[in-house]
Amino acid sequence: MASLNRVFLAGNLTRDPEARRLPSGNVVCTLGLAINRRYRNGSTGELVEETTFVNVDVWGNQAAFCRDYLRKGSPVLVEGRLRLDTWEDRNTGAKRSRLMVVADRVQSLASRSDNAAGGENGDFRPTYSQSASQQQQVPPFPNGGRQGSDDTIPPPSDDVFDPDADSIDDIPF
Repeated sequence: MASLNRVFLAGNLTRDPEARRLPSGNVVCTLGLAINRRYRNGSTGELVEETTFVNVDVWGNQAAFCRDYLRKGSPVLVEGRLRLDTWEDRNTGAKRSRLMVVADRVQSLASRSDNAAGGENGDFRPTYSQSASQQQQVPPFPNGGRQGSDDTIPPPSDDVFDPDADSIDDIPF
């Protein structure tokens, strides 16, 4: 029987994204996500709000997007898969585990007025104000992230898909 491991979560970041480079050279950004659920208690009629907190790992170019454009409180949509991490507690020797999300895609749900870069959802564009001699340098990790020559992520590409530039006549069938 086939199985499916796919999640879509919409919520707000509980802290600033934490980006780091692993010894393997891969870049990972860890997010804390709060997802609220509101419902009415059937017996009392009282409105109840329940919050679930989820840790999310984001890799590669998506990690750079999170590092550059998201902050604590940012509303986001996360698409990914569940992963169960298990380890042995160093102090007690007890087996521990946690369920988390490995994101394939993270999209900002902030409105145009909420975005510092002036873009909307997927239209974020870098607005680095650097001199010509500094343009090849990568901006440092914000908010106390690890810094150093091995700990930087290149900024997101300026390439943006323009549907008006493509013609239907270019399709070969």
